[in-house]
Amino acid sequence: MSQNNNDPIKTICPYCGVGCGIGVATDDDSSEMHFRPWGDAPVNSGRICIKGGAATEVVNHEDRLTDPLIKENGGFKKVSWEKAYEYIISELERIHEEHGPDGMGFFGSSKTMNEENYLLQKLARRYGTNQVDNCTRMCHASTVWALRRSLGAGAMTNSMADLAEEADVLWIHGANPAEQHPIANSQYFRQAALDGATVIQVDPHANKTTRSFEIEDTDRHMHLQVEPGTDIALLNAVIKTILEHHEKNPEDNWIDEDFIEDRTEGFEDLKRTLADFDREAAAETCGIDLSDIEEAAEVYAQAGNAAIFTGMGMSQHTSGVDNVQNEINLALITGNIGRPGTGINPLRGQNNVQGTCDVGTMPNVLPGYQEVDDDEARESVESVWGFDIPPEPGLTNVEISHSIGDSVFGLYVMGENPLMSEPDSNAARQRFDEDLEFMVVQDIFMTETAELADVVLPATSWAERGGTVTNTDRRVQLMRPVEKVYDNTKHDLDILSEIGTRLFDDGFDFDGPEEVFEELREVCPIYHGMTYDTLSEEGLQWPCYEPGDEGDQYLYEKEFDTDNGKGYIEGVRHQPPAETPDKEYPLILTTARLEEHYNTGTMSRRSPTLNRQHPENFVDIHPKDAERYGIENGQTVQLRSRRGSIEVTAQVTDAIKEGVIWTTPHFAASSANRLTNDILDDRAKIPEYKAAAAEIDVDIDTSSSTETADD
Repeated sequence: MSQNNNDPIKTICPYCGVGCGIGVATDDDSSEMHFRPWGDAPVNSGRICIKGGAATEVVNHEDRLTDPLIKENGGFKKVSWEKAYEYIISELERIHEEHGPDGMGFFGSSKTMNEENYLLQKLARRYGTNQVDNCTRMCHASTVWALRRSLGAGAMTNSMADLAEEADVLWIHGANPAEQHPIANSQYFRQAALDGATVIQVDPHANKTTRSFEIEDTDRHMHLQVEPGTDIALLNAVIKTILEHHEKNPEDNWIDEDFIEDRTEGFEDLKRTLADFDREAAAETCGIDLSDIEEAAEVYAQAGNAAIFTGMGMSQHTSGVDNVQNEINLALITGNIGRPGTGINPLRGQNNVQGTCDVGTMPNVLPGYQEVDDDEARESVESVWGFDIPPEPGLTNVEISHSIGDSVFGLYVMGENPLMSEPDSNAARQRFDEDLEFMVVQDIFMTETAELADVVLPATSWAERGGTVTNTDRRVQLMRPVEKVYDNTKHDLDILSEIGTRLFDDGFDFDGPEEVFEELREVCPIYHGMTYDTLSEEGLQWPCYEPGDEGDQYLYEKEFDTDNGKGYIEGVRHQPPAETPDKEYPLILTTARLEEHYNTGTMSRRSPTLNRQHPENFVDIHPKDAERYGIENGQTVQLRSRRGSIEVTAQVTDAIKEGVIWTTPHFAASSANRLTNDILDDRAKIPEYKAAAAEIDVDIDTSSSTETADD
């Protein structure tokens, strides 16, 4: 096939939250799409990881949904769009009449655009409910909660560029950027290390990030291989070490007294919390030598600029909010915030999870993180929308799932696959299958969730439509469409516009994403100064409060965005995971993602390039545990928790601690989420994916074990 001479369309990679620019071109004699480099892309300067380079492989995939489907007699039947719309409208109206507006739940998607998520949450609120949420509930809800309360904004305080150029210490906690954010790791973090920065990685698993900084072979970098669920104890030991040293040696300035006095509150509470804290006992709890903790504390405290990067290893716990709060405590007492090369920086996992939250696809906030129970904020949005917004926050997505058959009877799911992404997915499947009265799913593939839907709507893919997405360091960027592949598919935005117009007559008739963005920026203060023209190819980092604002590379230079302008310090104490090892389940199961795969695998497992390296799931097990169980490398074993079991291949390695096992959520039949615990953090409502009691069975019948291709 010959390539046409047109320049590739410049757009944004659909995978992780780094926001890399890529080019997409099509063949002259077919609609098949191909990756092309975008050499001067603002985030990645043309560099790309394996996922970005393979992103176009799924656009023309033979599994693509091509026509609307309605379930009849246990199977799906192709129908017209008109019939699908009529059915959806009648069911939405029925559920509203029989169960009230809170009888429905709406799931947004971090794989879709800001404009589409904005319309979905507006649709939910016009319907009369705040029960709209997105996958941030599964990844960084606790990070957002803690950052918003203590600093003001639920996002990275800094930018990857200033961190690479200015940071002396990179504290990477519960994150594996070499696999999950490869370009951020190679282009920014590794460059900082090459320029002399020290990396301190905190993670139960020795992974590609560990190896990328050669942590085992240098005295400068460190890997603190913490026991899952003991991060508060570790950070308290670090903070206590800093406080004790400062008390004895104030001239070393391990804490920043002026910063604490002028710009924070709560320091005395932190000191009271740690007054009788036993560092030796904490080190034992963490499974780390106290001397290593003391060395890490010294390196961080003595840095000119120290930056903390936080990941799902910190957020996905019942103590997730307190985990992140302790990172905030560490940054505030040392004054490592409010200037380049510092701060608290969550690494967001999906290409638009930041934007999906920014535009209000959450049950407690409106666009721009305006609290839904704040009368003034609600009235401001109502003045634009022209209808009343419910004043009480709705249920989160996991709470919606738990309430199916009790108070929730219908779901509208856009571009998400909760039957694989939710914890304890076996129980979730049973609720979806037996207790839902109606579900509509719009997606590009027949996911596990779509299989249980009453209506399935075929959406266009990321490469076929335009709009904006927001990356992990708050950069709003334009995605540009190439061309439509299947004639009878529709853009998510057009589907939502049609349903909203049919339900409510007005307020949803938009001519394309730019028109939606114009309304979005009217009600979203942090986007107010942006337009499609000002975004151009570079994008803008919010906040942009007024036209002409050029955005901010880093936040809080002079004050925090809190009620009194001060950063909030709060002492927290170690809380064990909800499940700890016992006689029946003597191991700790923890989970994470792979470089080649992406969340539930709906796209990545359909990509030949990405599926080649890891076509099936596996479990990492320490050699001593393998010896104790009689497990050989490559052997098929069964993992069990109180919620279910999966069969995986054993990978014997000392990359994991003794007593801990590690596996992934990407594979349908053997997803870790068949085993994970659906207990929630009380405040952020995030599930505890990162720690569950588990057991291994060796003597199993593998003759009928297969991995399904549909995930």
